[in-house]
Amino acid sequence: MGDILTGMRISSSGMAAQRTRMNTISSNIANINTTRTPEGGPYRRKDVVLEPIPEAKSFGDILMSQPDRSLQRVQVTDIHVDRSAPRMKYDPDHPDANPNGYVAYPNINLMEEMANMIQATRAYEANVSAMNATKDMALTALEIGQ
Repeated sequence: MGDILTGMRISSSGMAAQRTRMNTISSNIANINTTRTPEGGPYRRKDVVLEPIPEAKSFGDILMSQPDRSLQRVQVTDIHVDRSAPRMKYDPDHPDANPNGYVAYPNINLMEEMANMIQATRAYEANVSAMNATKDMALTALEIGQ
């Protein structure tokens, strides 16, 4: 039963990480034209940083596991804020235009964000499939035991 729960924990960590990615990407897309934020200046693109963490429960488990075969979950360790220069667009009638008539827009590429969204969605779906397969194996094992 321990291996089944391990599989479910790994899949659920992947689902949580991909959900955070999807929310962050959605925020980037929603703010693609935001020129003014409470911090000042245009919205800054955000990107999720993921990091593997060992699935072992104790220090002894970590010592006994083989490094190349150890199972790992994933966790969100940071949400990186892009500090690259904003995209400047000439629009002298815009309320946020500088004295030269240019407006600072977020440096967000819609096609890149959509590709990232598709990738996050597919990764989420893969984790759901893995969790369902693990659940089916557990149910089959319970039926065999009857």
